[in-house]
Amino acid sequence: MSALRHEWRLLSRSRWAMAALLLLLILSTLAVISGLREVQRQEDTIARVAKLQQEELVQQASKLTRQGDAGAVGYYAFLGTWDAPSPAAFLALGLRDATPYVLRVRALALQSQLHEGESYNPELALAGRFDLAFVTVYLLPLFLIALLYDLVSSERQSGRLATLLALPAAGRALWWRRAGLRASLATTCVLLPLLVGGVVSGMAPAALVAVIVALLAYVACWTGLALVVGLRGGSSVANATALMGCWAVLTLVLPTLGNAVLSRAVPVQQGAALLLAQRQAVHGAWDVSREETLAGFFRSHPQWQDTAPLSAGFHWKWYYAFQQLGDESVAPQVAAYRQALRARQKATETLGHALPGVGLQAVLHRIAGTDLLAQLAYQDAITAFHTQLREQLYPYLFRERRFEAKDFARLPSFEPRVATIDFPWVPLSSLALVGALICGLATRAAGRVAIRDIT
Repeated sequence: MSALRHEWRLLSRSRWAMAALLLLLILSTLAVISGLREVQRQEDTIARVAKLQQEELVQQASKLTRQGDAGAVGYYAFLGTWDAPSPAAFLALGLRDATPYVLRVRALALQSQLHEGESYNPELALAGRFDLAFVTVYLLPLFLIALLYDLVSSERQSGRLATLLALPAAGRALWWRRAGLRASLATTCVLLPLLVGGVVSGMAPAALVAVIVALLAYVACWTGLALVVGLRGGSSVANATALMGCWAVLTLVLPTLGNAVLSRAVPVQQGAALLLAQRQAVHGAWDVSREETLAGFFRSHPQWQDTAPLSAGFHWKWYYAFQQLGDESVAPQVAAYRQALRARQKATETLGHALPGVGLQAVLHRIAGTDLLAQLAYQDAITAFHTQLREQLYPYLFRERRFEAKDFARLPSFEPRVATIDFPWVPLSSLALVGALICGLATRAAGRVAIRDIT
């Protein structure tokens, strides 16, 4: 403990080091505040939309049921769905920043509704949100580099290294003590806002522990790498240049190249292509005979094939039949699209085994419930709700029953998915393993410094 107190006294005399730690604390605090405010904004939006939705349905009830026509109800009544942010969403907003978390649907073809959500300017979305994931993945390594790049070189350039190595507490313990203190302080500057944000948001203790473990493993990766480079005998300028090169390669270049390779290896068509294909199928149905359309519908829905023959002119059950057939026509494409998305997600997690930054992002987004899997789960919930809505309207359409106000009041309400903590054990274990390996290399390098400089 006396040695640590001595190291703290030495570090506290460095104004730039203390300024760097203060700046990191400020940035982490601002990131947590920004994340919490965005989560609160999304929750307020969901509550406001739900209120407006209820008011709209109350106003529409008498108007839409006046003729007792279930087809008009299904066409004009939009019902709200939403994906509430998890308590940990403030850590990493992920896809919630680029995909709708509130979507109103009706009983018509679903795929076009799923993929015609809000569009964003890609140049504005490129930078992403300033959240804690951004601070930890991109900025924290820079602060660790600034604190650790000259542990040995500064002592060598000042002429104190030989004397320092001759002390009883020199060797591996000395360099790890110094590096550990600096890394611990930098980690604390991130952990304090994280813990406060977790308490404020009601984050589950198990999820908070998992995030802390992931953060410590990531800090271990960069602390070990800084020691490996800083203990090899180069000058301070050379060490700083090498570490900045490592930062650029590991956090910018390789992830970008990896994403490009994955895009070619696992091609995924855009959701807009599904929207277009589904709409073409629906619009083309106007040119198909009504009997042929109903025959195709009855093949997948035989329970309605005893419906009364179509009367002359337009009929809602024919209209809803080809709407459903439009969804069924693109079902293979939808399945392939979702399978490709999951394959790319898995490939990205595999890439995170070698790149700590990618691995940490995978862990944070999974715990926060803001990754691709969470988005697909929301779409699954919308699909289940849409099916429930259709099945409630079909008896009135195909049995030609009158739809009353009491039936309108019984329209289904969306049940949001229950947010569960899905711990990413594999990425987390991989990140910890990489950190342990790099720290092992750093320990070996620390021993070589002692032997080289004493002899």
